[in-house]
Amino acid sequence: MPETVSETDLTGKLLIAMPGMGDQRFQNSVVFVCAHSGDGAMGLIVNKPTPEIDFGMLLDQLSIEAVEDVTDEPVHFGGPVETGRGFVLHSPDYTSVVTTLEVTDTFHMTATLDILEEIGRGEGPANRIMCLGYAGWGPGQLESEFAANGWLACDATHALVFGTPNGQKWRAALASMGVEALSLSSEGGRA
Repeated sequence: MPETVSETDLTGKLLIAMPGMGDQRFQNSVVFVCAHSGDGAMGLIVNKPTPEIDFGMLLDQLSIEAVEDVTDEPVHFGGPVETGRGFVLHSPDYTSVVTTLEVTDTFHMTATLDILEEIGRGEGPANRIMCLGYAGWGPGQLESEFAANGWLACDATHALVFGTPNGQKWRAALASMGVEALSLSSEGGRA
């Protein structure tokens, strides 16, 4: 018998927003789940760069000097919670001297200033997605959204998260499950 979402740890997975997602902030979103337990879940939207700010502007606001080749990197809308707080989802080739969360063998997350300073110097992780804010769910909330057909979940791969252009990640995540976006309905049901 297959496991239900309430029995499955989604840490390290990607959530794919379904067309009927009621919250427009998550429309066509792909969310990397950094933590999931009975206490709730936390994730980062990895396919929505913010048009208002790029990495160079962020570093200027923080008075961090940067080498020229990193200043035009995008900063993503990571989610609607704590939108003034920064998070970096990155490859495992970097560990902060302060703290880095090892989500999986392939994905780590750091939310301290030192990673921004190192990226600004042209150092830091080779692969990264910088986010402002995060997506958060209370106990049982994400499971309820799954039951209401708000999300699909798929495996997170390095190529999909770091190697796929932002505008293609939603369809690519669906395709990784063998699902064509045009075959999805905004209405869900149960058998």
